[in-house]
Amino acid sequence: MSFAAFKMMHWPTGVENCASGYITHSLSDSTLQIPIVSGDDDMEAEWPNHKRGIGPLPNVVITAGNILEVYIVRAQEEGNTQELRIPKLVKRGGVMDGVSGVSLELVCHYRLHGNVESIAVLPMGGGNSSKGRDSIILTFRDAKISVLEFDDSIHSLRMTSMHCFEGPDWLHLKRGRESFPRGPLVKVDPQGRCGGVLVYGLQMIILKASQVGSGLVGDDDAFSSGGTVSARVESSYIINLRDLEMKHVKDFVFLHGYIEPVIVILQEEEHTWAGRVSWKHHTCVLSALSINTTLKQHPVIWSAINLPHDAYKLLAVPSPIGGVLVLCANTIHYHSQSASCALALNNYASSADSSQELPASNFSVELDAAHGTWISSDVALLSTKSGELLLLTLIYDGRAVQRLDLSKSKASVLASDITSVGNSLFFLGSRLGDSLLVQFSCRSGPAASLPGLRDEDEDIEGEGHQAKRLRISSDTFQDTIGNEELSLFGSTPNNSDSAQKSFSFAVRDSLVNVGPVKDFAYGLRINADANATGVSKQSNYELVCCSGHGKNGALCVLRQSVRPEMITEVELPGCKGIWTVYHKSSRGHNADSSKMAADEDEYHAYLIISVEARTMVLETADLLTEVTESVDYYVQGRTIAAGNLFGRRRVIQVFEHGARILDGSFMNQELSFGAPNSESNSGSESSTVSSVSIADPYVLLRMTDDSIRLLVGDPSTCTVSISSPSVLEGSKKKISACTLFHDKGPEPWLRKASTDAWLSSGVGEAVDSADGGPQDQGDIYCVLCYESGALEIFDVPGFNCVFSVDKFASGRRHLSDMPIHELEYELNKNSEDNASSRNEEIKNTKVVELSMQRWSGPHTRPFLFAVLADGTILCYHAYLFEGVDSTKAENSVSSENPAALNSSGSSKLRNLKFLRIPFDTSTREGTSDGVASQRITMFKNISGHQGFFLSGSRPGWCMLFRERLRFHSQLCDGSIAAFTVLHNVNCNHGFIYVTSQVVLKICQLPSASIYDNYWPVQKIPLKATPHQVTYYAEKNLYPLIVSYPVSKPINQVLSSLVDQEAGQQIDNHNLSSDDLQRTYTVEEFEIQILEPERSGGPWETKATIPMQSSEHALTVRVVTLLNASTGENETLLAVGTAYVQGEDVAARGRVLLFSFGKNGDNSQNVVTEVYSRELKGAISAVASIQGHLLISSGPKIILHKWNGTELNGVAFFDAPPLYVVSMNVVKTFILLGDVHKSIYFLSWKEQGSQLSLLAKDFGSLDCFATEFLIDGNTLSLAVSDEQKNIQVFYYAPKMAESWKGQKLLSRAEFHVGSHVTKFLRLQMVTSGADKTNRFALLFGTLDGSFGCIAPLDEVTFRRLQSLQKKLVDAVPHVAGLNPHSFRQFRTSGKARRSGPDSIIDCELLCHYEMLPLEEQLELAHQIGTTRSVILLNLVELSVGTSFL
Repeated sequence: MSFAAFKMMHWPTGVENCASGYITHSLSDSTLQIPIVSGDDDMEAEWPNHKRGIGPLPNVVITAGNILEVYIVRAQEEGNTQELRIPKLVKRGGVMDGVSGVSLELVCHYRLHGNVESIAVLPMGGGNSSKGRDSIILTFRDAKISVLEFDDSIHSLRMTSMHCFEGPDWLHLKRGRESFPRGPLVKVDPQGRCGGVLVYGLQMIILKASQVGSGLVGDDDAFSSGGTVSARVESSYIINLRDLEMKHVKDFVFLHGYIEPVIVILQEEEHTWAGRVSWKHHTCVLSALSINTTLKQHPVIWSAINLPHDAYKLLAVPSPIGGVLVLCANTIHYHSQSASCALALNNYASSADSSQELPASNFSVELDAAHGTWISSDVALLSTKSGELLLLTLIYDGRAVQRLDLSKSKASVLASDITSVGNSLFFLGSRLGDSLLVQFSCRSGPAASLPGLRDEDEDIEGEGHQAKRLRISSDTFQDTIGNEELSLFGSTPNNSDSAQKSFSFAVRDSLVNVGPVKDFAYGLRINADANATGVSKQSNYELVCCSGHGKNGALCVLRQSVRPEMITEVELPGCKGIWTVYHKSSRGHNADSSKMAADEDEYHAYLIISVEARTMVLETADLLTEVTESVDYYVQGRTIAAGNLFGRRRVIQVFEHGARILDGSFMNQELSFGAPNSESNSGSESSTVSSVSIADPYVLLRMTDDSIRLLVGDPSTCTVSISSPSVLEGSKKKISACTLFHDKGPEPWLRKASTDAWLSSGVGEAVDSADGGPQDQGDIYCVLCYESGALEIFDVPGFNCVFSVDKFASGRRHLSDMPIHELEYELNKNSEDNASSRNEEIKNTKVVELSMQRWSGPHTRPFLFAVLADGTILCYHAYLFEGVDSTKAENSVSSENPAALNSSGSSKLRNLKFLRIPFDTSTREGTSDGVASQRITMFKNISGHQGFFLSGSRPGWCMLFRERLRFHSQLCDGSIAAFTVLHNVNCNHGFIYVTSQVVLKICQLPSASIYDNYWPVQKIPLKATPHQVTYYAEKNLYPLIVSYPVSKPINQVLSSLVDQEAGQQIDNHNLSSDDLQRTYTVEEFEIQILEPERSGGPWETKATIPMQSSEHALTVRVVTLLNASTGENETLLAVGTAYVQGEDVAARGRVLLFSFGKNGDNSQNVVTEVYSRELKGAISAVASIQGHLLISSGPKIILHKWNGTELNGVAFFDAPPLYVVSMNVVKTFILLGDVHKSIYFLSWKEQGSQLSLLAKDFGSLDCFATEFLIDGNTLSLAVSDEQKNIQVFYYAPKMAESWKGQKLLSRAEFHVGSHVTKFLRLQMVTSGADKTNRFALLFGTLDGSFGCIAPLDEVTFRRLQSLQKKLVDAVPHVAGLNPHSFRQFRTSGKARRSGPDSIIDCELLCHYEMLPLEEQLELAHQIGTTRSVILLNLVELSVGTSFL
């Protein structure tokens, strides 16, 4: 491997930081929106009177590694059943406070070029009526700060300021230090006046917020004109805490309730240490500084001394109480300017002068590593290291806090951060388990039924319904509500008996997390296909990962591609398309009202299959029976499309020259398509239908001569007439693709995008025309795309243009309504003929398929998909933006071109905008013959999921979760020609597809997988910590090391610590007898052997192998040993262990060998122990090399021979490794990774039976994982380290700088940004002529991400590397981060020579496809290549690394 590519395949999922704030809407907006979420209008009378709403809901912002996501919290009110039609959407947690469900909906998702260290939301301030929004502050190592705000006009985050304190100008801040234990920590003032960032240990950066309204008069006008203002940072300056005599700052926080911002800093004056704790234990100090940002002064206003040495966290107590809580491992302290009190949590707590007793809590708990948030003004919620939730109540008498009261609550996930969301939800972010959104409800004594609250509550509720009916514009509504909301949200019971508050919790939503991945195994799936080859062979495999910790421990089974569960298959040569249709015979108008409920479960009636020259019709009852002869369908030629009209009462079948309307199996009407106008030339007589789009009661046809026909249905007679849109008749523009979009529902989404004048009339018309029953709900639009690349949306059947955009096919980031300039296009055409190659590229990007869809759900927005001729898929998400400048634009148009304005009428969707969202790259395929078969098939319910299926040569599923598209490829059948949904008795919400090998398969989606993740994942809970897993292929078993905590009495623990050398008991005379009765928690280890379940249920534990007490299993591997006595190979399970008994006992370990039972045996003993032996030193790694067993025991590496009963050492290597963390073998070469001493490269020679050191890395490196990288005939050594880097070394004894081969030379180095814990070497899928034997390394990391390092040939590498250098400047990077500096090798302050730059970063290259076409061509031209070559390289890389 001389050159390689780094590619992330699954991004981090372990949430590290979370925060909440009003990012996408202001507080005053959200008070308006709450009632509007509620159910149908006629529910008003039934609202219960005691209902308490859940108040305004802020956004949730989370970060995981380098991922930043912003979510909207959507509350579903009780009694609104609109959403529950899809079974998967039924909400968790029952009804609480009148809310039946709360879910997170994604607003934006970014992959940053840097890991987020800490996050805070800078509030706008200004009370409940504030129209301002909050901003997000992110910090990155070493001292970078970015402030982001949400911009409605682009529907994404925009940076407002950057603050960087790195580089030569700021070297003095480090004071000579190079490495710092933690990155920058950011906190903000609760009133939004400033923020503070602690960098380099002792430098406090104060970010001064710009005060809105204090500046010029013009500032305030932004509000009245409808624009929004977000909190911004005006300037920043540095306070050097060293000047204030501070030494070791542990935490800081801003207090509530002061006129100027007050910052409290927790610091330790002098460190203590373990041997000194009994004398020197209260070393921490609090100092409160009042920050004056204008004068840049910071006097200390109060301080507190004698806090315990293990204090680590501060929580600012909200108003009206104020002050600060200090969390320590064994105590909690409260301090304010006037009062202080403390609470002891366990027997280790001690007061400063040890004379007075601290008040103790009534149960014992350790609080190190806890996280906390406030769920009311006097109750804090703490999440402990064991995942328990504790409630800490401050008993407050109106003047001072009297005492603290701690009570246990429910147990939950092990949290890495926690934030309260509004006044009745909190979010638990977790790296070790799934993150949870929890709703809580507080019930205190009988005094707190709060009669004053409910009237206003109901009052606002009623206002909301009225507003929904009349659609009042938001300004007039604001006045009616402004005076009540303060009293509504300000009233909390402040009675003295609030200690009796009881809280109930309900989990409302969760985000899947597969991290931290400690180890993984690569095994065959249950339903693997033995005959598969090439790429489809890859989808036979799955990754089984050890993830989580403690009670969140689980096995995660990851499969990159979907493998459907097949029900049946039939051979069917020459199939071109399949459709399923419904048929309702007994249906009259009166049945319409029950339609909504029954629709979801109605079975399909017929399956229509189009073969090359005929059509087959099958009945989809209990059995699929062919009824082609007995039905009136057109069966003499192929069918173009089929579907239902008139609320599923009729079927329409469209073929090349005509269409039929059928009632069940009987034809009602036949149409034939000749030329629309008799006077047009006879050549167009032969024009046939090329594509069809059906939106009840309209059918849109595109003919082969690029003209358009619209079939208009009449619901009363169930007949159809042909019309040809007059707007398009005269135009010379050729139409390349078209589709109909049905904007369903009682509130069509696109109506919100129009101007107000049209809105009111539009509603009227819709109501009048709704005599046909519920199927007429909503509006229908026609989306057209021309050969020139322009796109227009018309309303149907009037065909008024409501939205138009130029150069749609070039894939700009944002689309908004603007007139199309025809002349410009003609001119460009002539001038560009000379640049023929580039012209070819532009010609190749015409749109060949369009689709627009809004899936069901109360807040979904439409998506627009386009497939281009070169296989690119453009994906756009619609959003609304009421631009301030829309009037100006309108005027300018009318002045140039009055005709354009008239034709469009006033019904422009002027506020409609589209935002392009990235889509998986490996699905690219060009249409060879120019006639594209339809590739996008929408589905509304396949096993409860909604989305679309993409057929073609690299097919896949695209599913919609939380307004986010998840793409999962399906490789197992190669290319797929046609797809349709099927719901009948035997196949419940399943589907049918036809492969290119002409097999028709009826399948269902595997139900055990969770698809709302980067890859489909199945989690198997273990309730214990998994450590290492391996795979035994012969019987498809997964041996796995797990450990779980067990409490034991101390004397029992001590008696087991026997010193083997001296053989005597360790004396415990210095412990009193009651100390010996205390319990102590130890980890117990065992090895479980799991077998995957066929049905996707919980896995079955076939056997468990317990370890001895205080024995830790360190490694488990399946090894193949040559039995010296019989001369046969045996497959055994090898286990290496260590006794962990403290530093007084010499380390020992055991090596254990187990044989797997033969198939003939009874299944009782899956494994039997065949050998065990105790050795000196911990046995941390085992491997087999040419039939011998290689064991690392402590500092020695010993090679053993196996004779069937015992192991005999034949060779050893006494390197100075301290502790081997990983050992890899290829042929006779051995690679060792040491915990501190980097890597060693050994070889084993059979003749002299000796292990010899070939070379080593001379530097020191804390290794995490190692593996060989094979590219053709070159062998390289890859290693990942504790600083989140990957390095690749090679052995070159002939090079001078390798010191005659003693030193390994660096071939590449790269910063991954996550701790890589395991590499797996997998053969790459080669394409076509290239037969090089290439292996890529798949790796898993501690934050739940997966990626790979794949070798590249030099030509591709040089091309992509020069593109990468261009992209650093060509792409605007989120948060202003530089991708080049992020990928620099990190050291912990040691000086070193940087290695060669021979790894390219696909995380940056993936931005190329998201650029507009013109920029793509320009960049390709600059580096001397073409766009198609670059895209081909990227696709080859992603195909070559699709291992699962």
